[in-house]
Parts: sequence; C-alpha cells; structure tokens
Amino acid sequence: MAKREDLPGSAGFGAKLTRTERVHRTVRPRRNRRTDWSRRMVRETVLTPDDLIWPLFIVEGTGVREPVASMPGVVRYSVDEAVKAVAEAERLGIPAIALFPYTNPALRDETGSEALNPDNLVCRACKAVKDAAPDIGIITDVALDPYTSHGHDGLVDDGRILNDETVNVLVEQSLIQVRAGADIIAPSDMMDGRVGAIREALEADGHIETQIMAYSAKYASGFYGPFRDAVGSSATLYGDKRTYQMDCGNTDEAIREAELDIAEGADMIMVKPGLPYLDILARLRATFGMPTYAYQVSGEYAMLCAAFENGWLKREVCMLESLIAFKRAGADGVLTYFALEAAKALQEG
Repeated sequence: MAKREDLPGSAGFGAKLTRTERVHRTVRPRRNRRTDWSRRMVRETVLTPDDLIWPLFIVEGTGVREPVASMPGVVRYSVDEAVKAVAEAERLGIPAIALFPYTNPALRDETGSEALNPDNLVCRACKAVKDAAPDIGIITDVALDPYTSHGHDGLVDDGRILNDETVNVLVEQSLIQVRAGADIIAPSDMMDGRVGAIREALEADGHIETQIMAYSAKYASGFYGPFRDAVGSSATLYGDKRTYQMDCGNTDEAIREAELDIAEGADMIMVKPGLPYLDILARLRATFGMPTYAYQVSGEYAMLCAAFENGWLKREVCMLESLIAFKRAGADGVLTYFALEAAKALQEG
C-alpha cells in the first residue's frame, strides 16, 4: 500500500495523496510552454534560411518573369531576371539555388541533344549567376526530361528507357554544367550507376571538389505535375516513369538506392517528394548519417497555395510548419518554392 502524506494545496490541508499522486501534481510540462522566450529556449528543431534551397525555372528572353499557372507565385525567369532574383536570395541568407530550364520546344529532340550544348540555357544562367553572386551555391539538375521530345529522363528505344546509354549522356551533361560554373551536380534521372560514372568523370576532368547531390530516393509520384508544366515536359511526356523511378510502397529499396549512391561517391542524398515521404527521409538520415535533403515538390506547393488562396489555411503559419516538419524528420535542408518567402518570414521573426 502506497504511503499517503498530508499535502497543502488545491486538495486542502489534510488531504491524503500517494507519492505518485503527489508527483502528478508537481510535474507540469506546460511550464516550458508558458512564455514565448521559454518556448524558444527549449525548442528542439529550429528552421533558418540556411536550411532553404530555392529552385528557379529559367526561360529564354530578356526581362521575362512568366507566371507558371499551376504554381501560384512561381515564375520562369529569363537569365537577366534570374540574376536579380538570386541577388535577393543571397541577401536573405539562402545558401544555394537549383536551376531548371524551360527549353524551347523547337530544341527538344529524341536524344535531348540540347543538354550537351555548352551554351544552353542552364549553362548561360550558371555563368551569369556565378559572375553576379559568386558566394551562393548553384545546383544543376542532371536529367534529360527538359530536353527530350518524349519527356523522359533518358534515351528511349522502342518504349524502353536505356540505362547505360543514358548514363553516358548524363556524364557529358554534368561536365558541361560544371565547366559553366555549377557547384553541385544533382542527378535526378534514377538511372543505375550514374553517380559513380559522373564522379569518375569529374575526377578525371579535374573537378575533384564538385559535389554530387544524388536524388537517391525519387519516387514515381503524382505530385510532380506542376513541375512538368513549369519545364514544359507535361505536354510531351508519354507513358509513365515507373520503370526507373521508385514504387511509392517501398522503403527498403530506398536504403539500397542510397547505399549505392553513397558508395559511388555522392556527397549528399535526397528524398523526393517530401511531406508524403517523411518516413523515408527519417530512415535514410538515421541509417547513413549523411547530409540528407528533401524536395518539397510542386504538387505539395500547389496544394498548400490552393488552401491559402481559399482562406482554408493561414499562409505563413502553415508554410513554416511544413518546412519544420522536414527538419524534424532529419533533413539537413529543403528544396522549396517557398524559400524566398520563408527566409523573409524568418528574418522578420
């Protein structure tokens, strides 16, 4: 029988309580939540502009800021306008940007040959941004879908995506981008062996310090639709990408993919999409302890914006909450179209 003690307090003098009951009266987790300063002092997960990577869409022309209809607030920038936008990102403390091109449809073909043009849109953007903002990191996408007439990430033969032949092209694409000023190569194609092949080629070409951010766990997802609108591949894509992107029901496969990419020389790994795959993110971070990133993809962004525009959710509160969720799950950073807006909100407190 637990010993009872007389306790003063709300129960009144003379009340008989067990020691367990007494502890329950004195342990109050809400004390740490009572004031703003206390909540900040005990906060476990903190979001800063350092955690944000801003994806930018670029397009031909001068003075162009062309809205993407399915991504409210997102535009395609001409190179000169992209330089101005990146200067704003740098001022806000965003450490890196990721460039994605909207290639002129007339330049798209079966083999994605424009990807190997050293004067293509991405290469010109790299050079211009590096000249104007040398202290911000430039991440470039390595895949063929913005350049092919069929919208797939690799070469196609009779409906089949060719792996090794595609890897050979991706290696050349990577070298061209690095020579133009890219700091981080991000292969998003999901071809087998491409990280090792790119790393070997970079080393042989003298680019031993170039980083590789591998899209290690990129799932075949319905959340990519607005992105494909933004780069112009939704109109050209036939079939789907399930033979090379991962099945949404698999988790162990993500471990195998990441393990291979790390062994082949990846410096960072990524999970895509983001919020629907936080379990994958947490598992990869816990398993490998590698710098691990997540992409809050276009569909996630579009859904939140639709709710904001309809007044169903509070914009700043839910935007920041969604980004903190990535950090809480173990992300070292997040590629997000909210990057500028979030950085401003964080700077304003």
